Amino acid sequence: MDRKLIRNGNGWALTLNKTILNLLKITPETDLVEYTIEGDKLIITKSPNKRADKK
Repeated sequence: MDRKLIRNGNGWALTLNKTILNLLKITPETDLVEYTIEGDKLIITKSPNKRADKK
């Protein structure tokens, strides 16, 4: 699936649609994500950590 990047302040952001969030079992209000680079691939996974600003 091709997605475009959107301007976000001084950088660029990639939006994740609800289907992808559901497949990864991510709740944006409480969960964090980790990202790694392997070669020319960006890999996004659900972090075991939770957001500190949401208790």
